[in-house]
Amino acid sequence: MGRLDEKVAIITGAGRGIGRATAKLFAAEGAKVAIVSLSPANIEAVVTDIEATGGTALGVPTDISDAAQIKAAIDTVVANWGGIDILVNCAFDSSVVFSPVLDLSIEQLQRNFDTGPIAFLRTMQAAYPYLKASGDGRVINLGSAGGVLGMVNYAPYGIAKAAVHALTRTAAREWGADGITVNNIMPIADTFGSDRPPLPNVFDRNGIPESDIAPAILFLASKDAQFITGSSITPDGGMMIDAAR
Repeated sequence: MGRLDEKVAIITGAGRGIGRATAKLFAAEGAKVAIVSLSPANIEAVVTDIEATGGTALGVPTDISDAAQIKAAIDTVVANWGGIDILVNCAFDSSVVFSPVLDLSIEQLQRNFDTGPIAFLRTMQAAYPYLKASGDGRVINLGSAGGVLGMVNYAPYGIAKAAVHALTRTAAREWGADGITVNNIMPIADTFGSDRPPLPNVFDRNGIPESDIAPAILFLASKDAQFITGSSITPDGGMMIDAAR
């Protein structure tokens, strides 16, 4: 038996990086997985990989900055599988994350919000009735140390990720009575390739999506985490040690 047998999971940003690793792990643990991504080619590759190993996947091309497309994606999943048990918000526009505060434009900041906390909010709202009906709904939002540490030159990214953190905690309080847990995961990982120098942490390396990050997301999606909500899990190799001081 898998840890997610018969569960229906939606993962945004599932075409690559952490989202892809999570989708493949969820499928291996028995979930039906909706692969939500902007790139049809990436979607097809992930669906093919999952089906080749006996898993169940559905490709749903979606621009998460478009509210209508988000609603259509949720409707597609429900039409195919009847409900939703797990929502993982992983998608983000990585091309606009860098800027010092002094040079940050409102347009760049808005793009970070449109593909970050606003998109997360919209998917959460659209999925909410089905997560509630599940009786054991799970929401896992991808945050970042950038939303806590004040990282130099990551101003738009950090501001948006701080908003994701606030959204997660507020929804956790409001939705707990509906049996829905809402948690935040703040990883340090080689999401788009291993050529980036490691951010400073105890192990002096960035995390590996498949072996370091996806298992933490699986834990939050599983029954093992049924009494955890409003929390931030940090698979970051110790980068966040003492960050609350």
